Amino acid sequence: MAHVTVETSRAAVPSDKAAAIKIRGLRKSFDGRQVLDGVDLDVPRGRIVSIIGQSGGGKTTLMRCVNLLELPDGGVIEINGETICSNGTVTCRDLARLRQGVGMVFQRFNLFPHLTAVENVVLAQMHAAAVGEREAVERAVRLLSRVGLLHRALAYPEQMSGGEQQRVAIARALALSPTVLLFDEPTSALDPESTGEVLRVMRELASDGMTMIIVTHELPFAREVSDWVAFIDGGRIIEQGLAADVLDNPRESRTVAYVARYAKPG
Repeated sequence: MAHVTVETSRAAVPSDKAAAIKIRGLRKSFDGRQVLDGVDLDVPRGRIVSIIGQSGGGKTTLMRCVNLLELPDGGVIEINGETICSNGTVTCRDLARLRQGVGMVFQRFNLFPHLTAVENVVLAQMHAAAVGEREAVERAVRLLSRVGLLHRALAYPEQMSGGEQQRVAIARALALSPTVLLFDEPTSALDPESTGEVLRVMRELASDGMTMIIVTHELPFAREVSDWVAFIDGGRIIEQGLAADVLDNPRESRTVAYVARYAKPG
């Protein structure tokens, strides 16, 4: 599972040499404010790790550093054994390839409103991966079918529910054949039924061995989908462990307070 080496963590988990993501000593500040303060985290291949915590605690910044949408000030990030950033310097030679391999699904979907579902998935392939149009269309159709939306292939975003738009966004990310998927609050804008639809897709991806990091404040969702949960506060991981342990039996006082506030649905 994930491995966090901080004084307040629960029992350590042995380091996994097959980790898809390794983070050591990650630091990031904005305008003199320390947002990440020495974060260590391992995400083994094929696991789902949820990052929880208060707004402003550093969880989204941590995730955005993983595919270098934010440049860390210090620390080391490895993706599939390749060091992509070390001590504030980007060492990855091909950022486009990195971002294909580390897909991101955004909170507000970020679909092009003037394109249909299938066109959104096709465009990502043609522009980011130089895939030919025919192949891109065939792959888009397969992926929309995989997320249960083939019947909505010709619908525009405004004609779809939030859950349908989020599933199109997942199909678009999958179109680039990533080894890791990052989700930024994937269900925060969704009703319970739509959340269930997205959860089903994520479970299927997990069963296929997709590695995922999820930033969320919705603890019932995190409990349902995650192998491992890390609670981040003030730029540091305060507590981590199996989802049921952290969310049902937290040990650190700050985790206890956070879980008490956010654990109940709705």
